Amino acid sequence: MSNEALPLQRAASSRTPQLLQAASIDKKFIDAGREIWVLRKLDLEVGVGEEVAIVGQSGVGKSTLLHVLGSLEPPTAGNVYFEGENLFAMDERRLAEFRNSRLGFIFQFHYLLADFSALENTMMPALIARLPDREARARAAEMLALVGLGDKLHRRPAELSGGEQQRVAVARAVVLRPSLVLADEPTGNLDPQTADEVHALFHRLNRELGITLIVATHNERLSRSMGRTLRLHQGKLWDETGAIRA
Repeated sequence: MSNEALPLQRAASSRTPQLLQAASIDKKFIDAGREIWVLRKLDLEVGVGEEVAIVGQSGVGKSTLLHVLGSLEPPTAGNVYFEGENLFAMDERRLAEFRNSRLGFIFQFHYLLADFSALENTMMPALIARLPDREARARAAEMLALVGLGDKLHRRPAELSGGEQQRVAVARAVVLRPSLVLADEPTGNLDPQTADEVHALFHRLNRELGITLIVATHNERLSRSMGRTLRLHQGKLWDETGAIRA
């Protein structure tokens, strides 16, 4: 990265409504009494319907950033706003309800429940939201059909390929049609062809359901296909040109 590079201060296009804003985010950990700063005065704005890739070396803090943006862990300093509301000003109950209804999470490992079918795994967020069983099943079946698994509703994870298991995880993440999906290395365990199929699925969800995507990835094909790519370096986000403030 060029020494002349400028840290990213504003990211979202002024032409789209703002969905998410991270303002002056710091995040540190204590290891054996030593402070380790992962994020330093990080700023980010993401507009409604955007597709944003976050890239960077392993261990630079991409997962930590997604956890903070998704309210899974608080920042050391700074604030995260969703549609103008400070997430960390919410009490725990309201924050949990917010995460379940407005956010979707996808990880490198699918975290499916082995004893449950694809349909039952996909239903989980809807059941947590206390939707009636019939409605939860209908929504799950709809999403599984959307990701190409409409004929495998009753298969358990062990009866599905790795790509199919990740498709179930995607369906589960979007079963309540969240505004934002946060994905952490979602194709890291998949072969290139299957990874490309999942990439195409992400773009379809963005296009057809209007879901905003923030994806942390090492996959160059995925990052190039996203609307915007930002690099996490020295605790801040940088435009991929390395020199132009976005």
